[in-house]
Amino acid sequence: SRQHNQPQGHYGLTSPISLAPPSDKDHIHTQKLIEAMKPFGVFEDQEELYHRTTVLGKLNNFVREWISELAESKNLPPSITEQVGGKIFTFGSYRLGVHTKGSSDIDALCVAPSHVERSDFFQSFFEKLKNQEEVKNLRAIEDAYVPVIKFEFDGIEIDLVFAKLSLPTVSDDLDLRDDSCLKSLDIRCIRSLNGSRVTDEILRLVPNLENFRLTLRAVKLWAKRRGVYSNIMGFLGGVSWAMLVARICQLYPNALASTLINKFFLIFSKWDWPKPVLLKRLEESFLNLPVWDPRVNPSDRYHVMPIITPAYPQQNSTYNVSVSTRAVMVEEFQRGLEVTDEILKGKSDWSKLFEPLNFFQKYKHYIVLTASAFTEEHHLNWIGLVESKIRVLVGNLERNEFITIAHVQPQSFPGNEVLYKQSGYVSMWFLGLVFKKAESAVKTNVDLTHGIQSFTDTVYRQASALNILKEGMKIEATYVKRKQLHHFLPAGTLQKRKKQRVSDISQNNSGLQCKRSSLGESCSDGSKYRDSRTPSNSSSLNKISKLDISTAETERLFLTSWPNSKSQVSPTEMEATVALRTSGPPIGCTIPGYKTVCQLRTCFVQGQHKLSGTLIMDPKSASPKKHYSPTSK
Repeated sequence: SRQHNQPQGHYGLTSPISLAPPSDKDHIHTQKLIEAMKPFGVFEDQEELYHRTTVLGKLNNFVREWISELAESKNLPPSITEQVGGKIFTFGSYRLGVHTKGSSDIDALCVAPSHVERSDFFQSFFEKLKNQEEVKNLRAIEDAYVPVIKFEFDGIEIDLVFAKLSLPTVSDDLDLRDDSCLKSLDIRCIRSLNGSRVTDEILRLVPNLENFRLTLRAVKLWAKRRGVYSNIMGFLGGVSWAMLVARICQLYPNALASTLINKFFLIFSKWDWPKPVLLKRLEESFLNLPVWDPRVNPSDRYHVMPIITPAYPQQNSTYNVSVSTRAVMVEEFQRGLEVTDEILKGKSDWSKLFEPLNFFQKYKHYIVLTASAFTEEHHLNWIGLVESKIRVLVGNLERNEFITIAHVQPQSFPGNEVLYKQSGYVSMWFLGLVFKKAESAVKTNVDLTHGIQSFTDTVYRQASALNILKEGMKIEATYVKRKQLHHFLPAGTLQKRKKQRVSDISQNNSGLQCKRSSLGESCSDGSKYRDSRTPSNSSSLNKISKLDISTAETERLFLTSWPNSKSQVSPTEMEATVALRTSGPPIGCTIPGYKTVCQLRTCFVQGQHKLSGTLIMDPKSASPKKHYSPTSK
């Protein structure tokens, strides 16, 4: 750890920390780790592996056939038509060799020669796929950050991106790691190639593939169980976790997985963020493409947890990370270090590392974000967009001077039958809040209106620009305390374990403000909607009362605390008054028949907390109608 903190050069790359060979105890711990991981299905069986290999072979032949047919249709000489080639490359988890059992999706890249245009890929190739019996659930997403065609091929889910090279033919021995393949390409082709180039470079840079893959399987399982695996939500995605594991493998090239996991938590719980993590030094290229470099690019200086891809052009894979999400991950690194130290000392077992986070007992204050639409098709489009922007809401909230942490749970939850009847298809996300400790006995108003309104405006404007905004699409933000979560979630979700106290994870981030630039993003990795028709307990609705509040007060969202005059009161103990308001689409975003929504959700009346309903003001009606908060069976 001390050696790690002695950087060599500007970016802190070091030589290996330890070259010691593994001991018999290391082998025993690694075997126990494997046994602890097996119940979670992280290991792929041979039958699944063979089926995926077969499907990829069929897809590769299918692509070559399409490219050849396209060459003929464009009247290319027969000598060229016979040799145009074309090839499928894989990247992501499948290429890294860490595909899990039952997870059938594969990230793939279609590489074509120069006569093939992107429009051909999304038109003639799309039509050719549509006519194949093996292909199901075919859909194209041309306006994504990395344009993609998604489909199932013989039961295997494929996410296929496209890139054409400035070459008349694509040979079977093409090496995409050669920077010259990027020459004269547009930015979308470079982005498409980047996934495969980065994956191959990671595999080249790790000293022992077997140890790397087993460690990465364990880290990915841990990250998913602890709720920190989601690039779109501001945590880390698969490639970022792979690069962190690869860096540890470089520092401990002879260590087995059990040791590597412990060193993983040791190094990254003490890492001096925002110092970047790199697998190799940044390199120059004759192509002069933009690369991550805070010395040159001002926007790169605001990245709070940079993990830099090793393939040119080098980019930060974690530009979505915010101060809050980084703080949550650092806390999890610290917990992981404590747990693995106990395991290696024989005081615990590996199953403890993979215990799920009890998010709904961790905080006292929560915001419930609800997205709804009238039809399932509209809802799928809507939640994909909303989910891709939730990190904007997190950034808005954490910039509030009174908020220390805004922690979003990456998993979405379906609405129950009551919500379905009222709003159609519903998905909910939950954000835990930590407020700064009161410093005086003076009453403090914490105004969150601007942050929430800015988020909703962003979503509505984006939906309008993409032409997906439809009648019935709504976003609602509800403030609740922990004891009220049962109105939204079933008891089994809320009572997985005993309550945990939230630690003050803001100590390591004092004085650091989030000033993140808005960069490009892909909405293609949003979570899938899980519908539910759970009957609700209608008697609980009687406990929800209407909030009587003046019109002027609805213009602000505020949280008011009354600290104890004898001592400072922590935010987890303070009483609060909260009135949430979110409006409909901003000016310029129109929905036929849209109704203005004014939400008034929670308040304290003489120390007694009451959960209100939502008042939906219909311009066509003189009186408002009551829209109750969700309840659970």
